[in-house]
Amino acid sequence: MENRFFSVQTIETNVRPSERKYLAFDLEIAKIIPEGQDDLMRFRPLGVSCAATLSEDGQLRLWYERDENGNILKQISPEGINHLVDYLSSRAVEGSRIVTWNGLGFDFDILYEESGWNEDCRRLAKVHTDMMFHLFCEKGFALGLDKAAHGMGLAGKAPDMDGSQAPIYWSGGEYQSVLNYLTQDVLTTLQLASVGDARRSLTWISGSGNRQNLALPHGWLRVEEALRRPLPDTSWMRTPWPRSKFSGWLSK
Repeated sequence: MENRFFSVQTIETNVRPSERKYLAFDLEIAKIIPEGQDDLMRFRPLGVSCAATLSEDGQLRLWYERDENGNILKQISPEGINHLVDYLSSRAVEGSRIVTWNGLGFDFDILYEESGWNEDCRRLAKVHTDMMFHLFCEKGFALGLDKAAHGMGLAGKAPDMDGSQAPIYWSGGEYQSVLNYLTQDVLTTLQLASVGDARRSLTWISGSGNRQNLALPHGWLRVEEALRRPLPDTSWMRTPWPRSKFSGWLSK
């Protein structure tokens, strides 16, 4: 099924249904960032080229915008972004738990700006599960999706592209390549949420080659729950990040 703002298909997720009824979410930015720049937020507004949502039953929605002739646009309009926000809101009301990897400090922050400051983005950000932010609140450092996935025995991200290349490919009209990359990311996010819940832990290999573990005795926390966790000991770190690096926009 296709309309102006999204297409729908069904894929194999290889996850078992959970009580939390996870709905994974991810997006790609539209703006091409200069090579070697790590702080993407310095280049705002970033725009959204495409986004994806994936439920446990395998329903994949790929969000992008078409013009009246059916041509894919370079960026989703504020109207299209608000359609996406409305969809996420309705799924949350129906009982789905939106899950991301770094969605608090990135995806929902961008949605908030691109939607024209839709306050639903703040509400959704607080009640959704950002697995990376959960880890950060417990350990004091961040971790990449691919490293977390590999530590849990999952395939991880698509090997032939990275996030910095996605805007370049999209701008060049290689839409399917970006959508394939995005699909693998949102699938990995969903699988990681499911496996972490089942094992009650997240395992990864550190840069020094040591096996590390985050216990999940109650499963993954919502953002608002993770924010209430005690601050971890970061005295061993030279310049630890504050939680506001990810959550600061909620109080702007």
